[in-house]
Amino acid sequence: MPLVADRCICLRTVEYSETSQVLLLLSREHGLLRVIAKGAHRTTRAGAGRFGGGIDLLEEGDAVFSDRPEKDLLTLTEWRLREGHLPLRRSLRGLYLGFHAAELVCSLFEERDPQPAVFDMLRITLAELATPRVEQAFVAFQLLVLREAGLLPQLQTCRLCGQPVASQGRVSFAPALGGVVCRTCEGAQAQRFVIDGRLLGAVRYMLTLLAGGLTSRLPSLSRAQSDPINRLLAEHVQYVIGRPLRTARFVL
Repeated sequence: MPLVADRCICLRTVEYSETSQVLLLLSREHGLLRVIAKGAHRTTRAGAGRFGGGIDLLEEGDAVFSDRPEKDLLTLTEWRLREGHLPLRRSLRGLYLGFHAAELVCSLFEERDPQPAVFDMLRITLAELATPRVEQAFVAFQLLVLREAGLLPQLQTCRLCGQPVASQGRVSFAPALGGVVCRTCEGAQAQRFVIDGRLLGAVRYMLTLLAGGLTSRLPSLSRAQSDPINRLLAEHVQYVIGRPLRTARFVL
């Protein structure tokens, strides 16, 4: 059985038995992978040596797994923990945002579709969710994930008439259209989300920085500023995937 090694982040865990786990991992070079870690909770030398007594959500490690494209469930044969994000686990806000980030990746990408940019950004974001940069880091992560999935909403021009939408006053966002609508056209949309235009301007600026790889220059955001942005993006994602995001209620 051919084996492959890759750096992975654990996005979902299911306790399969008293000793085993079924995991959804985001690997850097192979994308999302569904694996079974047989004996992950085993306290014997063999089990503890291969998996460290079990794998937790959001942990990052070096994984070795079977390379069987015809199999839906691969076998994880080894896991060496690289980053457990202990500071993040002491921040309830940061931890909830981390869980929401994991659900976004699971919801927007197919299995075995490599997304190295998403993996790298998730690594950076998980580290920053336990710092004062938590709010802007999470908004930036959502924008990058949507961009890489080809699902970034239209935030520059009206989705109906194509006219530019200024970052002043209030701005309406229509999830069913996947973007903003101008004052003239907004009356035709029964379901729309209203956001302060200044926040929309901040999002546009962040997208420019992300395009240039300038994540260190992200503008600071408070919770009062990030919550409306997060709600807008969650409404957009939920309309696209056709179901609610389970973790959204914990972060909005």
